[in-house]
Parts: sequence; C-alpha cells; structure tokens
Amino acid sequence: MKFKFKKSSGVPAEARRAEAGQVSRMLLVLAIIVLVAVVITYLIIKMAEKPPKPNPNPGPIVVQPVYSQTLGNINFSHKSTVDMGNILRASEAQSTTTWQKDLTTTERFIKVTIGAQNEGKENIPERSWDIGNIVDSEGRIFEPLEGYTISPWLPSNNGCQNLLKPAFEPTLCVKIYEVSKKSTGLKVYVITGKDNAPNNFSSDKVDTALIDLIY
Repeated sequence: MKFKFKKSSGVPAEARRAEAGQVSRMLLVLAIIVLVAVVITYLIIKMAEKPPKPNPNPGPIVVQPVYSQTLGNINFSHKSTVDMGNILRASEAQSTTTWQKDLTTTERFIKVTIGAQNEGKENIPERSWDIGNIVDSEGRIFEPLEGYTISPWLPSNNGCQNLLKPAFEPTLCVKIYEVSKKSTGLKVYVITGKDNAPNNFSSDKVDTALIDLIY
C-alpha cells in the first residue's frame, strides 16, 4: 500500500499573521505621513497668502465722556450742569437786596458744579485748585462770570479753592458761565498747582484736565 503525503501549504500561519500586521503598520505610518504632509502644505499656503488690506474707511472712533479727573491728590468729579436759560431772575437768587434785578443775556447761562476731594493723607491748602473756563466742541472758550453781578446766584458757602482735608466728602465748587446757544460738547477745565501747592497755583505752574458736562 502506498501512502500519499500532502505538500506543505507554504508560509506558516504565524508568519502570515506577522506579515499582515506589518502591512497594517506600514499603512498606518503612510497615512500619518500623508496627513502631516497635508497639514504642512496647508500651513505653507496660509503663510504665503498676503494679509488683508486695512479698511481705508474705518468707522468713526467713539470717544467716551470723562466725568472725573485726578490731578495730584485731588479727584475732580462732575456733580451737575444746569442750563438756566437767558434770564437769571432776582427772585431765584441765593441772596437778594432791594436793588437786585434780573440778569439777562442774548445766549444762555450755564451753572456748573464740580466736586473736589482730597485722596491724599495730608491737608491740601486753600488756593491750590479751582475750576476754570468752559470749552465747546469747536474750541470756543467761555470764562466764568465773576464779581458782585453774579454772586447773588452762587451759594453763600461756595467751596471753590477751599482747604481740602484727607478723605472728606467732595467740596463743591459752583460757577456760572455765559455760553453761546450754538455750543455743544461742553467741557470744563479743572486746575491745580503742581504737587497741589498754592504757590505753584498762584505762579501758573499748574496741572489741568477737562471734564465733560452733562446737561
């Protein structure tokens, strides 16, 4: 009797599995290489692109109003602005006399109240600070009314240039201005001598800032 032997099928099963795993790893590595190449190509293209041109017509810049300013140790803050019209009536004056009459203008009277507060640790002497002229959006300047003609409409305890004690409530400074009816965007100057010193204030060695008025 003759026996027939089957020929071997070739590569063992373990070898075939190893070969298949190696092919899978190669395909995975190839996929990663292709992905990296795509990312690098994309980045190179983006870097080569020209940046967008700036807008030649940007929108208007909105400037926010400023209602307080600090000069040295003095914080100045807007308290009130009142359009009093074109007549200051004698009956509405803070103090009246028998000879007091109405005060009139062809334009308008603006009453401004600014608070000044000492944020330092020592007294700030009197005559070290004040509020000054009003300026409008066109650069027109309006000086405060001074003297006995306007004093009846100002408070008797007006605090302009007074001594400022540390951390006390703001001292109120009130002034009245004669302002054009056409003027808008009103601001008022606040002033103090450099280092809040009265001798600097009197010699015009001063720091100034502008505060917007609400009315």
